[in-house]
Amino acid sequence: MKVPVCLDIKSPGRVIYLWTLRCCLVFVNRVNVCVFSFSDAVLRNLKCRPSESGYMSSQTKNIVSGVLFGTGLWVALIITMRYSLKVLLSYHGWMFAEHGKMSRATRIWMCMVKIFSGRKPMLYSFQTSLPRLPVPAVKDTVNRYLESVRPLMKDEDFKRMTALAQDFAVNLGPRLQWYLKLKSWWATNYVSDWWEEYVYLRGRGPLMVNSNYYAMDLLYVIPTHLQAARAGNGIHAILLYRHKLDREEIKPILLLGSTVPLCSAQWERMFNTCRIPGEETDTIQHLRDSKHIVVFHKGRYFKVWLYHDGRLLKPREIEQQIQRILDDPSEPQAGEAKLAALTAGERVPWAKCRQAYFGRGKNKQSLDAVEKAAFFVTLDETEQGYREEDPDASMDSYAKSLLHGRCSDRWFDKSFTFIVFKNGKMGMNAEHSWADAPVVGHLWEYVMSTDCFQLGYAEDGHCKGDTNPNIPYPTRLQWDIPEECQDVIETSLNTANILASDVDFHSFPFHAFGKGLIKKCRTSPDAFVQLALQLAHYKDMGKFCLTYEASMTRLFREGRTETVRSCSSESCNFVLAMVDPTQTVKQKLRLFKIASEKHQHLYRLAMTGSGIDRHLFCLYVVSKYLAVDSPFLKEVLSEPWRLSTSQTPQQQVELFDLERNPEYVSSGGGFGPVADDGYGVSYILVGENLINFHISSKFSSPETDSHRFGKHLKQAMNDIMALFGFSSNSRKEFH
Repeated sequence: MKVPVCLDIKSPGRVIYLWTLRCCLVFVNRVNVCVFSFSDAVLRNLKCRPSESGYMSSQTKNIVSGVLFGTGLWVALIITMRYSLKVLLSYHGWMFAEHGKMSRATRIWMCMVKIFSGRKPMLYSFQTSLPRLPVPAVKDTVNRYLESVRPLMKDEDFKRMTALAQDFAVNLGPRLQWYLKLKSWWATNYVSDWWEEYVYLRGRGPLMVNSNYYAMDLLYVIPTHLQAARAGNGIHAILLYRHKLDREEIKPILLLGSTVPLCSAQWERMFNTCRIPGEETDTIQHLRDSKHIVVFHKGRYFKVWLYHDGRLLKPREIEQQIQRILDDPSEPQAGEAKLAALTAGERVPWAKCRQAYFGRGKNKQSLDAVEKAAFFVTLDETEQGYREEDPDASMDSYAKSLLHGRCSDRWFDKSFTFIVFKNGKMGMNAEHSWADAPVVGHLWEYVMSTDCFQLGYAEDGHCKGDTNPNIPYPTRLQWDIPEECQDVIETSLNTANILASDVDFHSFPFHAFGKGLIKKCRTSPDAFVQLALQLAHYKDMGKFCLTYEASMTRLFREGRTETVRSCSSESCNFVLAMVDPTQTVKQKLRLFKIASEKHQHLYRLAMTGSGIDRHLFCLYVVSKYLAVDSPFLKEVLSEPWRLSTSQTPQQQVELFDLERNPEYVSSGGGFGPVADDGYGVSYILVGENLINFHISSKFSSPETDSHRFGKHLKQAMNDIMALFGFSSNSRKEFH
């Protein structure tokens, strides 16, 4: 069927609409031809059989042919809908539209997406309909790279880099691109498998601080101060989430007014997962199910079954089991107390030690129990959380405890470790290779909400419900750790302690204003914070640096992350204007708007598969496979990220009614510094009036100081807001 071409093809939306319609019609046509041909062939085959054989009556033939035809038609309809949705989701023009303005073509496109999406999609419903991550053109990526480093390089250095880049784009680049395109045709995602292997699993340094990240509890609220009770509700909430995940009842994340789906692949390995050390590369072990958890307390490991009489343990029953562990007076076995330090140190010694001492007998059985557990639980002996009388020190201590603890009381290889402190505060430490922070954040939002608003606590602070004396006691794991292995444990612990003690952390809530007031300025809250970070860094260091902001590529199947290079020529111009007393407010505002729009454009490019760094990374991997040297790629991938940033998104705002419960605000989470002489900054925009920041650096660097950077950041946020005429008094009125 031919599509009329009388519409105005100058409109991109109409071009997309026509292209989609044509593809769908052609595909439907072909599928229908196949279905009719198949049914016709079956019918002829049936009719050709001699009637006297008695094999099949005429009525039976009609029924069979009708069933075959109906089945074929149904399959054709499903395939057509999935293919049509895939074509529709390949269009990303809606992302580049001006905020608050939606074209007629985009509205039509949204309606078509909703029609083909179905009424109640499940978690993985969209997976086969998501488009593949496109491979950008080499010249486009090279040009965007040169644009990103221009403000960071002197003229001579930039000329040299331009020559290298142009030579690469003309000579070696197209050859590597051909192989990468070839991979993109047969691989589900041309980046993700290499990213997981070479960035995470082949890393031989410690996971603790360098790779793992953490999530904090509610900022102000501790619903109970009983450690066992908080653990009981928390563990039960996590298991309820796992039940929903197993049944695919978790709603897929949708953008643009619940229309455009994000990839859900990372949820698959959330539970029953552990990273297994190897001498050259680690592997990820994932089980379909696990009916137990392992709990660590005072240097001892306990196996706790999650089911009794064929049902999941209730919160009060889990509290009972945890209390039994807390009351257990037994001492750790030789080498047991510091055993988890093996997961905090270098990977090669851990891999060799695992192979030599944990391959048989009781050590293998106990290690299997840990690695095959649904998740790991630590009952921490310290008290943590926000204290009003000393907010800075209390939050810094809380962050460091979640990030590394004592280096031997978290199993850093597990997909996540659930941590409950002595005063009832809780948190989480997550391994990074299996998923990115938003996925863990989704679980954590559910856990905090379910704990406080669904499960709740009795007046005495215990979990609701009754204890059950018939449930067997938790089982102590048994170890036989020889002295040689204990020496390796001590070495790993020393390595981890040196790394942990070098972490300079500053975590604080920013109360002056939040995204509500920022949106009043008609600008993106993320762009506002990123420009404040650029201004703070310049005041802190007196120079600009290569800046990493994590973006996601989950609009595509099995997408993970992409880098937004937040330090642009436009942001540098704005920062320089802010520190120049001769510049007027009007000039500064104009430069702010330009820089903000540029940042949003870079973010959109990254989300839609036109980023810089993942493409160059994959080209570098191809060059290594082909054993060809690229000075350009080698230099690009060796550049340090001295400012690494990430926003923690709030994905389930409906779980927290902040108007009724304003004190139930999240603290967010954070990560360690990426560069030895740089900063790591994580932030979360909570509700309309709060932003929580988590800043990390290293004491060993004479150039960095997390608390100093925090002061510069607060000042930068206030200075930018002052450009819009919002004084401290007007901000209070807005609150």
